[in-house]
Amino acid sequence: MKLVRAGLVPLVLVTGGIIIGIVVASNMGWLPTGTAGPELTPNPIPNPIPNPIARPVATAPQLPMGGGSAKNFVEIAKSVKPAVVNIAATRSGKSGEGPHGSPLDDPFFRKFFGDEFHKRDNPQREPKERGQGSGVIVESNGLIVTNNHVVNKADEIRVFLSDKREFKGKLIGTDAKTDIAIVKIEATGLPTIPWADSDQLEVGEYVLAVGSPFGLTQTVTMGIVSAVGRASMGIAEYEDFIQTDAAINPGNSGGALVNVRGELVGINTAIFSQSGGSMGIGFAVPSNLSRAIMDQLVRTGKVVRGWLGVAIQDLNPELATQFGIADTKGVLVSDVMEDSPAKKAGIERADVIVEYDGKSMESPTHLRNAVAQTPIGKKVLVKLIRDKKPKTMEIAIVEQPKSLGQPGAEENRESAVPTGVLSDLDVRELNEELTARYGLKSTERGVVVVRVKPGSTAEEMGVREGDLILEVNRKAVGSLKSYEQAASGLAKDHAVLLLLKRKGQAIYLTLRP
Repeated sequence: MKLVRAGLVPLVLVTGGIIIGIVVASNMGWLPTGTAGPELTPNPIPNPIPNPIARPVATAPQLPMGGGSAKNFVEIAKSVKPAVVNIAATRSGKSGEGPHGSPLDDPFFRKFFGDEFHKRDNPQREPKERGQGSGVIVESNGLIVTNNHVVNKADEIRVFLSDKREFKGKLIGTDAKTDIAIVKIEATGLPTIPWADSDQLEVGEYVLAVGSPFGLTQTVTMGIVSAVGRASMGIAEYEDFIQTDAAINPGNSGGALVNVRGELVGINTAIFSQSGGSMGIGFAVPSNLSRAIMDQLVRTGKVVRGWLGVAIQDLNPELATQFGIADTKGVLVSDVMEDSPAKKAGIERADVIVEYDGKSMESPTHLRNAVAQTPIGKKVLVKLIRDKKPKTMEIAIVEQPKSLGQPGAEENRESAVPTGVLSDLDVRELNEELTARYGLKSTERGVVVVRVKPGSTAEEMGVREGDLILEVNRKAVGSLKSYEQAASGLAKDHAVLLLLKRKGQAIYLTLRP
């Protein structure tokens, strides 16, 4: 019995130690907790868990099929792509890109991207310049809308359709002031894109851009309308751009900007970029303006614009208070030209034009474009405020004098290209808008600096936007043509003497390379 008891004691101690070890290990999490069955919660709910119920999740609102769904974008792209063409234009006398070269050589885009892209892409000069762009078929008989800078002064225009057919294009007419051109090919039964009313376009709408960026035909990108009525961009003389973040690149010029109904709302024209590619800021000429220009070019081969004869400016809150206007909607008349329709009708300086031909006027650009598109001879009602009292006048619009503004491409004028240090300046011949923008007198004549290349010698030497150029190397400059003649042929290593007018004061400035 003593032996049995002696043997039981160690066994009990060992067994007890094992049990205690298991308990301690379990409490300290040293043992695995997974099981073959469902995982238990620390505090299991006594009632059984019901089957999951499908409930809506808080997500972005889904667009209806007609409002821009993914499937709808596919259908839109299929419907509009056949009506967007690739255009190759050949010009003689300058180096440039071939059909397989880089579209960055287009002088229009070099203005935005800088010369570095041109230098890297074209180390050697060639006898011809070849540009690429896009176009939109708007009539089944082969009428195509594109940009002026794509086809202007081209010796040959080739049009490539989506079905691989190739046609020789005939230039019907161009308008440099809006950067619109019309090309015709001999074909029938072609697909078209219907026109939209761009006045109804709103910020935030979905849009698709279709074209041939970098020669990649039938490219479709998507974005929204970022802004409407963009002006004072220095791209064209008459500006009323649609701004979009849909990717637009070199080669997209002249392509289509369409809405979610597959309608043409604009003609893609330019981008703002510091890299040479899309940075989400693209511009398109509104369809209403494009169509008005097209109608005139097809009918007469040229564009005739209406003229009111006033210098105008924005109405800010301070000015609105001074002139007794409840808000800043309206356009302030800063000057009235002699023998103009406005002068004959009795419009005076300090009048605030609030309505023109039944439409409210909210900016100088809005009024200027409305007047320009008014048929010659039409009598329009102009509502204004004078001395805090409303007045209405009837004015007969006349044709804009050719001496005003920058000559258009319809005059077929050959231009010289400024060289040397002056190549860093973008200048424009004075017109009503620029006169008002830079606070110049209506009697001033000449060219005004609208952009100075950042980091250039001209900027370092003190040339500023808004400077009026009176002389170049002691030669008087009274027009854009005389400026180009004086500024062309300058050696890159030669200094240039400028006589400028700034804030009413004449100053001499020497630009040294």
